[in-house]
Amino acid sequence: MSMNQDRIRRHVRDSYAQVARASDQQQCCGEAAGCCGVSDDAAINRLISTRLGYSADDLDSVPAGADMGLGCGNPRAIASLAPGETVIDLGSGGGFDAFLAAIEVGHTGHVIGVDMTPEMISKARANAEKGHFTNVEFRLGEIEHLPVADNTADIVISNCVINLSPDKPQVFREAYRVLKPGGRLAIADVVATAEMPPDMKQDQQLLAGCMAGASLIDELEQFMQEAGFQDIRIQPKDESRAFIRDWAPGRGVEDYVVSAYIEAIKPRR
Repeated sequence: MSMNQDRIRRHVRDSYAQVARASDQQQCCGEAAGCCGVSDDAAINRLISTRLGYSADDLDSVPAGADMGLGCGNPRAIASLAPGETVIDLGSGGGFDAFLAAIEVGHTGHVIGVDMTPEMISKARANAEKGHFTNVEFRLGEIEHLPVADNTADIVISNCVINLSPDKPQVFREAYRVLKPGGRLAIADVVATAEMPPDMKQDQQLLAGCMAGASLIDELEQFMQEAGFQDIRIQPKDESRAFIRDWAPGRGVEDYVVSAYIEAIKPRR
């Protein structure tokens, strides 16, 4: 791992530790409308999540504080989860998507959330206890080096996290490793539709805000193919430019990145 990658990872970890602490303290560390992608106002977070495709029932079924308004889509919309399945959530944050997945897979299923920020893990574990979720656990670890055994999961989900990684090919290799043969990816993430200007790509605020680290669609396809995935589908959502514009008002980032749904299969042989 290069020093540059290490600096990126530390910056992202510190940014999301700040988000977790701000959420717990019910105060914002940034601008009034949001904080590193999160608001201190539950009503605003609820509005953000409904814009991303979550239903009112989804939001009402998770512990208060689990929805931090950090996503860029709803990976469960493409996941087709079934009772009894094992799910791994990359970058699980406060546990929002992990809890929704746990409801769908039921008591015979299992959900493992992985996050590299200790403060987020503590928050998610507290939320799990508060919500009496017994089929979900949260593990501290990097998505490039998952603390999960080979061939564990039926599905890997993630919501607006892989763009933050400085080593995306390794993330997909790890996802491939932990999936069972025939397992699948269901990811919502930010992708680049055009090469971002150098000054934007080096902007740490845009990096932690899930914009500057986005890869071009062709690059992502190559990373996934090289990891071994098949049936790769990347579906950009042009309408997402409307809410991405709000992430960095006046910067024009919506001209370069959009939210997308990303799917793939690990072959059975």
